[in-house]
Amino acid sequence: MNELLALLENVLPDDGSQIKRLVRLPTDRPTVFVGDIHGDHDAVEGIFSQFSTPDHVIVFLGDIVDRGPDSLGALTSVVTGRFRAPSSVHLLMGNHEARSVSHFSPADFWDSLPQDESEELAHHLAKLPLATWHPAGILATHGGLPELLSLEAMDNIELGSEAWRAITWGDWVSDRRFAGRFEGRPTFGPTAFEERASQLGVKVHIRSHQPTAPLYLFHDRCLTLFTSIAYGGSTRRVALLMPGQQIDTARDLQLIEI
Repeated sequence: MNELLALLENVLPDDGSQIKRLVRLPTDRPTVFVGDIHGDHDAVEGIFSQFSTPDHVIVFLGDIVDRGPDSLGALTSVVTGRFRAPSSVHLLMGNHEARSVSHFSPADFWDSLPQDESEELAHHLAKLPLATWHPAGILATHGGLPELLSLEAMDNIELGSEAWRAITWGDWVSDRRFAGRFEGRPTFGPTAFEERASQLGVKVHIRSHQPTAPLYLFHDRCLTLFTSIAYGGSTRRVALLMPGQQIDTARDLQLIEI
């Protein structure tokens, strides 16, 4: 834990500068999008072994900790990757990184920490970005899409706000009858997807968070990834975007098993 906290002080420093909640990705390298890890340290090691940096840009979509056997090792490996290649490795805030904003359950990793370590780690992770944007028209978040007028408004999202909750906790459903239900997780249907994607100029939304969601939703414009076996599955998937690739739907991305 001391190693991780020291790394985070370098990767996410308290230097008084405005926190950038939106990361704009480069177009000259392949981009790898990684779903929930949830303590699956082997998955992280496999990703870094298969996709070298700085030859690739790697976007972790959040939820690195809890549920799986080695949350500390998984998070330390991701942050170490970011420290070694800051322009190539990005970690987005998932709901399991947002301990400073709201408590949740199950949270076996967080609950195992002494209070001082938990508070210090949560303080650092509160500075994580919320989304990445690729000029091919791809917006990646942990959960859903916020209701905003422009991508630029991402940097002004406040932790705990409605937009923040849509991004970190939001679920997508294909049936309009279930949209709007809220039990700690706001739920949005196809109308909200079309409206919000249109406002932000999004062709494809890549996200994780929701293990029950279909792989593709909304005329194949939404891709839900999982890169962990912590939920009992045996498939770890990532999505690969190549430089200069034309993207019309999420099916244009290559899915690779780790």
